[in-house]
Amino acid sequence: MNYQPVAKPKYRSKWRRFFGKKYFIFKRYLKWYFGRQKMAANRQEQALTHLIYSHQTVLLRKLKDVDMHLQHNKIVNLSLAANKINGLIIQPGETFSYWYVVGQTKKSKGYVEGMMLQNGRVVKGIGGGLCQMGNLIFWMALHSPLTVVERWRHSYDVFPDANRTQPFGSGATLSYNYIDLQIKNETQNDFQINVWLDDSHLRGSLCSDAPCKNRYELLEKNHLIRGESWGGYTRHNQIYRKIYDKNNRLLQEEPLIENHAVMMYQPFLEQKGGY
Repeated sequence: MNYQPVAKPKYRSKWRRFFGKKYFIFKRYLKWYFGRQKMAANRQEQALTHLIYSHQTVLLRKLKDVDMHLQHNKIVNLSLAANKINGLIIQPGETFSYWYVVGQTKKSKGYVEGMMLQNGRVVKGIGGGLCQMGNLIFWMALHSPLTVVERWRHSYDVFPDANRTQPFGSGATLSYNYIDLQIKNETQNDFQINVWLDDSHLRGSLCSDAPCKNRYELLEKNHLIRGESWGGYTRHNQIYRKIYDKNNRLLQEEPLIENHAVMMYQPFLEQKGGY
């Protein structure tokens, strides 16, 4: 990877963030209602015949300096979002948009305060915690022939890797409605996103009305932690995808994601008591 130094994060005033967000939200509304994208919106209860990929993530994690009640509130928010997404069919030519399907997270809809990230800091916000759903759907899509047409990476690496089961930078950050996750079906088959919660996990499956011709495997390359001239640390990597045929022959290896994030914790522990 050809490393480029990461600039020190810039501070933006509260008012600039407020009006900037309103501008981009309005701009995304215009794109939804006057653009040419055909948005996926239909759901069905019965799962499509062929399972393409399934995944699960733990609901409750102990995170440094984060109250557990925000984790429990996250479960409420994820349940509401799952009710909107579960069973969604993406027909050929259609695009799944996370925010188009879920809608705005408001108290009036039952959403509660959960954990959100703002400029690398943990804050409270209505509907917080929904990035976990975006991460799950994004990860499943990468193991399928669907095309990710919009995905935003995290600009900050907030928590250490304890109990991490996926490579760093393999998630998708979200913010209503202009920081979105969008997945297009450019195949000839229907696909279906199924998501639900049980007592311990957020679970998901990606199904289709036809079997998948290939198998997909993701791997991390060129992981690097780097000290910057302005005093902080940054983290970098690339995620590649290997595509195999039914006979397990490698057809292609392709770069998918390149991540560059400012680290919000000390990456190296001090050694105690000599060597």
